[in-house]
Order: sequence, then C-alpha cells, then structure tokens
Amino acid sequence: MNGQRVLGRRALGRRFGWLWAAFAVSSYGSGLGFGAFPLLAILVLHSGPTQVALLAAAGRAVGALVAVPLGPWMEFRRKRPVMMAMDLTRFAVLLSVPAAFALGRLSFAQLLVVSVVTAAADIAFKAASGAYLKTLVPPQDLLVANSRFESTTWTATTVGPPLGGAAIGVFGPVVTVVADALSYLLSALGIRAIGGTEPHPAPTGAPRLRAGDLLEGWRHILTHPTLRPLFLNAIAVNGLIMAAEPLMAVLLLGHLGYAPWQYGLVFASPCVGGLLGSRLARPLATRFGQHRTLLAAGVLRACWPIGLAFVQPGAPGIVLIVTVQLGLVTCCGLFNPLLATHRLEQIDPDKIARTLAAWSISSSAAIAALTALWGLLAATTSPRTAIAAAGILLLATPLLLPRRERTPRKAGEQAASLT
Repeated sequence: MNGQRVLGRRALGRRFGWLWAAFAVSSYGSGLGFGAFPLLAILVLHSGPTQVALLAAAGRAVGALVAVPLGPWMEFRRKRPVMMAMDLTRFAVLLSVPAAFALGRLSFAQLLVVSVVTAAADIAFKAASGAYLKTLVPPQDLLVANSRFESTTWTATTVGPPLGGAAIGVFGPVVTVVADALSYLLSALGIRAIGGTEPHPAPTGAPRLRAGDLLEGWRHILTHPTLRPLFLNAIAVNGLIMAAEPLMAVLLLGHLGYAPWQYGLVFASPCVGGLLGSRLARPLATRFGQHRTLLAAGVLRACWPIGLAFVQPGAPGIVLIVTVQLGLVTCCGLFNPLLATHRLEQIDPDKIARTLAAWSISSSAAIAALTALWGLLAATTSPRTAIAAAGILLLATPLLLPRRERTPRKAGEQAASLT
C-alpha cells in the first residue's frame, strides 16, 4: 500500500481513512463549538471578565494537572480503547451542559468542571493517538498523515466558528455544545470502525505507577538533544501567541471599535493559510529536506506577530491583521506537521505516550500561565504594549530550534516493528 496513489494522493489504507474521518468529525465539532463556554458564561450566567478569564486559564491548568498520571498509565495499554474512552468521556461531560441548561440548573462551577475534564481527556487522546499513528502507517508516510490532520484542523477552524456563531444566533447558546458533544460520539464510532488488531504493549512488571513513571516523559524530552530544543521552542511560541489572543480581542473590540463580525473576519479568513501550509509541508520537505524546512518555517512563524502591535482602526487595520495572520497561520500550518513527524521519529518507541502527554501537559500549563501573566502586564501597561512585548519575545524563539539534524534513535527497530 505504501507506493499506491489514488487520484494523485498517496493512499494510506482503509484503517488510516477511518482514523482521519474520526479526527475530521471531532475537529469540525470543536470548530462549531469554538468560544461556546465564554458565550454561555457571559450571556447565560452573566459572568464578568475575571470569571471568563478564569474559565479559560483554569480549565487548561487544572486539566493539565489531572492528565499527569495518564501518560504512564496509557503507555502499556492498547491505544485505540483509550482513544475511544476519551472521546466518550468528552461526549458525556459536554452533553451535561445542555441538559443542565434545559433544566435551568447550569452553573459556572459546572462549566469549570467540564472544561477541566475535557482538557485532560484532550491531552490523553492526543498522546494515545500519536502513539497509535506510529503503529498504523509506515515511517515514510508519517509526514503525509500529519499533513492531512493539519489541513483538516485549519479547514475546520476556517469554517467552524462562523457557522457556529450563526447557529447560536438562530438556535440559542447551547446548540454548538450539543454539536461538539455529538462529534466526539461519532469520533469514537469511527475509531471503533478502524478494526484490525493492535498488539498489547509489553508490560512493565510494576503493579502500580511509581513517581518516576510520572516524570519519565519530561526526563526523555529534557535529556534528548533534539526533542529538548523543539519542546522549549514550541512551549514558548504557543504560549506567547495564545497569551496575546485575548488582548487582541480587548484592543480591537474595546479600544479600536471593531464590530464583532470584523473581529471574526480578520481571524477566521486567514486560516486558509493553514491549509496551504499543510499542503506544502511534504513537497517542500522532499525538495529541501525535512530538517531545513522545519527550521525555516520555525524562524518565519516568529516574525509575524510583532505586526499586530501596530494595528489601527478601520480598513488599514483590517488589512494589516489579515496579512499578519495569513503569514503566521501559513507558517504554522507548514511547521506543525513537520514538528509532529520529527517528534515521533525521535521519541523512543517505549516512551511515546508518556512523552506526548508530558508535551501536551506542559503546553497547556504554559499557555495558562502566560495568559494570566500577560493579562497582568496589559492591566499595568496597556493591551498594545503587552501584545508588542509578546511579539518581541517571539523574535528570539528561533534561537531555541535545533541547528543540526540528528538520526532518529532506534530507527531500525522502529521500521522493523512496522513491517
């Protein structure tokens, strides 16, 4: 199957097709449900800015903490049942929100609990799915598979939020939460349809989790000469970009008088760049080499956000934001599948779930911490100053990228295990 092509596309097999379909339906569900919890908090519970910020930050931070023992727990279990369990968990907790709303019992505490559970389940699902993908497709097709996931993510991000906003306007504030919940149920069914047999990972021989098991993922990252710089770069870039996001909402909607539809337009329309970047990842890596392309994309994506500090009211400001976001999202769409592929190639086969879980936990915790810190900075200075500070720091993040290409560890063993 490796060399086959269907309509000009590399065929990765029926089982990957079901995995991709499951990923797509949950991605579109998440796109439709984007921003649903803040809207519920504001429109239904009449929460203030502090509570809305707490909902965003605490969900990530506590969810990351809850997910810490899940990495080593997953390592020596079959990954497909874990993925299904995480999908069904998200389906159940999200469905509790419209149920409580219908009964007039919805509370801020429930939204907070649901945010924590979904964040933890999301981390566990991503770790399990990364490990499962490595057993499902040959090593030479990992970049193709990750590029398809990336293109699906950006397509869902482009069309989901506008459709979700329209649905909320017509059907009310909980309709997109229902759609998001159902998408996880469909995802679980799609993963079940993959079928086939998944070998049971070798047992550790230990009857229970030890403290060292919980830290093994971070230990593997921080002692690995390639994973460590990639990890530090990804944590810094994602944290700084996400920390500036709510400040852009304050600057545009509050200080500069942008209408809500203009705010949605300037951030949704550039997402087509993510689709373009993900489509370019494989051909550029084939021509210039995976490491060189990864390095170039990592440098370029850090150069755009500083432009957001110079946004002005009216049409010139819209043009500036769309241009900056288009450049940033295109570079991210190119970088992300290359990072995901290179990371899987470098992680030791017996540490994949723990390492990916540690990576996601750290990313969520860093985003939560930097979002809170940048909110404080904006309060003591101004949103524009805080956005500029994030952009300046981002210019230094390429220094964290690995300069030399290294041969993946145990590459021969990984290839042999997939034949």
